Amino acid sequence: MPIQVNLDWADDEDDETTDQTITNVSLGGLAFLSHKPLEILQRVRISIPLIQQENYLVGNVVWCEKSDPGYEIGIEFEHSRDVFRLRMIEQICHIEEYRKEVAQQEGRKLSSQEAAKEWISKFAGDFPAL
Repeated sequence: MPIQVNLDWADDEDDETTDQTITNVSLGGLAFLSHKPLEILQRVRISIPLIQQENYLVGNVVWCEKSDPGYEIGIEFEHSRDVFRLRMIEQICHIEEYRKEVAQQEGRKLSSQEAAKEWISKFAGDFPAL
């Protein structure tokens, strides 16, 4: 799932946003790939571009490992409820992707609600648990 990671966002003048991809979601946070390393304990704000509203999660870098290419970064959320919010957002993204695939492959135009019902009946059982 694509995300945007905002660095130094407490000071709007120095706000730096980078587009990343989540590699893992766990009980306490998430991991993502980055082209550059981040400092341990650096505070970040994570937003999901697929969601059209201002919705973000706040966390701190807890690990940073060299990866090919770049780095894999581990974030721990400041609030435990953010893990569950992220899982809901992740499901919404899967449902919207399913809706686009059905339109493209089958020519059916589903509403978001219709797509959600179909996706849940087909794929919810395979959605990885935390």
